[in-house]
Amino acid sequence: MDARIEDYALIGDEQTAALVGRDGSIDWLCLPRFDSGSCFARLLGDDDHGHWRIAPAGADTCTRRAYRTDTLVLDTEWETADGTVRVTDLMPQRDRAPDVVRVVEGVSGRVTVRSTLRLRFDYGSVTPWMRRTDGHRVAVAGPDSVWLRSTPAVRTWGEDYGTHSEFTVGEGERVAFVLTWHPSHEPRPPLIDPYDALEHSVGDWRRWARRCRYDGPHRDAVVRSLITLKALTYAPTGGIVAAATTSLPEKPGGVRNWDYRYCWLRDSTLTLGALLAAGYHEEAEAWRNWLLRAVAGNPADLQIMYGVAGERRLPETELPWLPGFAGATPVRTGNGAVDQLQLDVYGEVMDTLSLARGSGLPTRPHMWALQRSLMRFLESAWRQPDEGLWEVRGGRRRFVHSKVMAWVAADRAVRTLEQHEDLDGDLEGWRRLRDEVHREVCEKGFDRERNTFTQYYGSRELDAALLLIPRVGFLPPGDPRVVGTVDAIRDDLGHGGFLRRYDTEDSVIDGLPSGEGAFLACSFWLADALHLTGRTKEARELFDRLVGLGNDVGLLAEEYDPVDGCQLGNFPQAFSHVGLVNTALTLYGDDRAG
Repeated sequence: MDARIEDYALIGDEQTAALVGRDGSIDWLCLPRFDSGSCFARLLGDDDHGHWRIAPAGADTCTRRAYRTDTLVLDTEWETADGTVRVTDLMPQRDRAPDVVRVVEGVSGRVTVRSTLRLRFDYGSVTPWMRRTDGHRVAVAGPDSVWLRSTPAVRTWGEDYGTHSEFTVGEGERVAFVLTWHPSHEPRPPLIDPYDALEHSVGDWRRWARRCRYDGPHRDAVVRSLITLKALTYAPTGGIVAAATTSLPEKPGGVRNWDYRYCWLRDSTLTLGALLAAGYHEEAEAWRNWLLRAVAGNPADLQIMYGVAGERRLPETELPWLPGFAGATPVRTGNGAVDQLQLDVYGEVMDTLSLARGSGLPTRPHMWALQRSLMRFLESAWRQPDEGLWEVRGGRRRFVHSKVMAWVAADRAVRTLEQHEDLDGDLEGWRRLRDEVHREVCEKGFDRERNTFTQYYGSRELDAALLLIPRVGFLPPGDPRVVGTVDAIRDDLGHGGFLRRYDTEDSVIDGLPSGEGAFLACSFWLADALHLTGRTKEARELFDRLVGLGNDVGLLAEEYDPVDGCQLGNFPQAFSHVGLVNTALTLYGDDRAG
């Protein structure tokens, strides 16, 4: 398979998601949740690891494709010698069971279309037993059952452990396929009407998109990013996964292949801010409520990430039967970084809950008690070394960003008490803590010779996370130390006009082979920092270039390789799309955001 990451588009039902290639093949789908085992894993292997392709006979990649305006409904068209055909893909918001709907429609002429379905459960390792019943093809293996039907019915046959169909459509003729998953021990769920599902999905998405308050430049990209964040939300709990995929490489053929189908606390403040500023208060409240449930318990046990329902055990496992995307191995599920100590998450949680309180979201009775508990732990723990924001696997350091976020935690606790006299807490003690952290960071985390903050105490290395110093209020944007840090990071970590997270070539902290692309979230942070330090023209030029990195349907991965001009890392990446939304709001002001 010669696909690129940017060849894919996303469809989903707010509980899981599928990736559809330019060749009309669904190559990734986990059922019934984002983090379940996949039934299509061609993305990380080959045809026999599961996929479902619908395309004209003999055709390769499509002629064009696009989402219907302000929706997650995808139209893919092929122009052939015999005519033009369109395949519309969607996953309706589910009632009981997840459904994939694929509507084939003749646009002109008469076109012969082929459907090839290869179901492989448990990440391509299990071939199900296929049978016919009640006009369906039914696949069963262990706990999984998938039903396939078409409307009107077309002939299907089994061959090479796959289910095949071939039919012809003329102008205005339609054939709809519906694939439905349910637990194999339960009866088949009620059937949906695929054409009604299409109509309702278009209407639902457009009504949701109309709530967006942003009306500045690149509005289409902002709305597409918000739709993507909505699609990456696990609706039953409000948790937002970092991406829909696992093990898409951060370096071609490399080992930086991680499972991102979980919810990271590092994203919490920026995500909440984007949703609130864009007008999506219900989604913001659901995310805040997920956060409160996930982090409840002993503050010493706070994790950097959780499952979509707040699960804590996410053991990392390798899947050796999958050859990986373009040969990048190992393929992993779970994420071993869940056991790391990252002190910055305490600041993220405190900042998120402070933002939620200040934005008028309904408070919860236990929210302040939880925050006080976090602060009691942080009062003694903040001096410890940790693995830092980027989940390094080369040993703990005293990362400057982690210490800055400890300052954020103390600062938000102080501000909350100053603004809400009805709450109780150690105001003077937290003020002293805030001052102590600030002094230490400025003394031990700052390189006076180069006029820049450093990645960790005593180092000469830099870290793009330091660009957040003015954003979180640790120092004002006009402070010479902030300007110096922005300039140093741009000079040292610049990569093809964008920005890397840190230097992986000469660094000892990473614990992994060197090499990765420009990190898109950090590049958006650079645009924010340039604007805050008075270089708005440069910031807007960078923002324009970043928006232009989206693929043909407006989706961004985690990273971008400016040398080979391709996207890298898991896809689509919530952190990148959050960055796009927040930078648009930063650059173009509240007057453009309602």
